[in-house]
Amino acid sequence: MPATDMVEEAMPSSSKRQARTRPEGRTQAPRTSLPELVAQYPVVALVLQGGGALGAYQCGVYEGLHEAGLRPNWLAGTSIGAINAALIAGNPPDARIARMREFWETVCEPGGALSWPASALRSAFAALPQTPELEAGAASLSALAALWQGQRGFFQPRAVSPFILADGSAHATSFYDPAPLRATLERLVDFDRINGDGAVRLSIGTVEIATGNVRYFDSHSSRIGPEHVMASGALPPAFPPVEIEGRAYWDGGLVSNTPLEYLFEQCARQDTLALQVDLWSARGPRPKTMMDVLERIKDIQYSSRTRHATTHATRTQRLRTALTDLIGRLPDGRLPDDLVEAFAPWLDDRVLNIVHLIYQAKPHEEPFKDYAFGRIAMQAHWQAGQHDTRLTLAHPQFFALPDRDKGFAVHDVHRMAQAPS
Repeated sequence: MPATDMVEEAMPSSSKRQARTRPEGRTQAPRTSLPELVAQYPVVALVLQGGGALGAYQCGVYEGLHEAGLRPNWLAGTSIGAINAALIAGNPPDARIARMREFWETVCEPGGALSWPASALRSAFAALPQTPELEAGAASLSALAALWQGQRGFFQPRAVSPFILADGSAHATSFYDPAPLRATLERLVDFDRINGDGAVRLSIGTVEIATGNVRYFDSHSSRIGPEHVMASGALPPAFPPVEIEGRAYWDGGLVSNTPLEYLFEQCARQDTLALQVDLWSARGPRPKTMMDVLERIKDIQYSSRTRHATTHATRTQRLRTALTDLIGRLPDGRLPDDLVEAFAPWLDDRVLNIVHLIYQAKPHEEPFKDYAFGRIAMQAHWQAGQHDTRLTLAHPQFFALPDRDKGFAVHDVHRMAQAPS
């Protein structure tokens, strides 16, 4: 079976996976073919953050991976990341890029009466030299258009202000109606495919309003429909909660914008390559203006869970390897029989490899960058994703299995470039 096909095969269960013995010293000799390196991992996960209009960056990343022959077999997303993940999982490989482009070219148009004027303005902008000032102006106009008229195929403003209602309805608890999104998802996503043979797993992050707890809907344990994707993107107060089986849900990004921790909890005893695509950078300059302050708040707020999840995963892997080493030093090299079951989850020799791709915000972008859905910004974000993927794939060593004595590796091409020599 070709390596590129192996990557997309259904993940083997831990019960069917043959036990491995710890190798002497380092792992096998390094391979140079990127698909071969990736095919060593039973789990190849694409993990997608929420970030509204910035989500086009994730599409550029996926297109770069697709062109390199890499096919993730697990997609985990929150908010716009859940939408992009559904577009990928809900289409055959040869149709995914086209479906993603159709979605983004649809939703980057303002809704209502501004649709035609926006097309005329875009043509006028396209005829001008492309400068940061021009991009900033176009983004400002598109953000205002989103607030005023909504986005075509995505959401539309409500005719009546929610402040004059108090009946607990969607009209009383949100500013926009996301009904157009459901129609768009039903048109572009094959949910029967998602819930079919399970070759590609889909996990979607939400938060249950009644408990305030994160809940993931997973195609390996429940049926996924358009309502689950919409619940993951139901960011209040813009959008109303989505009811599923009698419970109401909001955007999972309210609690955890990055589904990395869920991934680590669910992929026990399997070597895992996690391609983590972040839309918010934890690192940034000190603000100089109030607009800088507002932008930096969002960056920190929505990126922090990635840092927490990565730190938690690396600490857990250190504990696993330390326990395994400790048991190996016992007189007979094994645990007492009454402790075997308790320690079993901590004694596998799996490895975790996290490859970060993080959107680097441009200096001229403002705090409204996550709802500036204009075509110019969308294309810039998409191209940035392609660019960062090319940079990352130029380092095949990022994708090699980590040393099992360590148990994990974390790579970030931007962090590497910023590191002091």
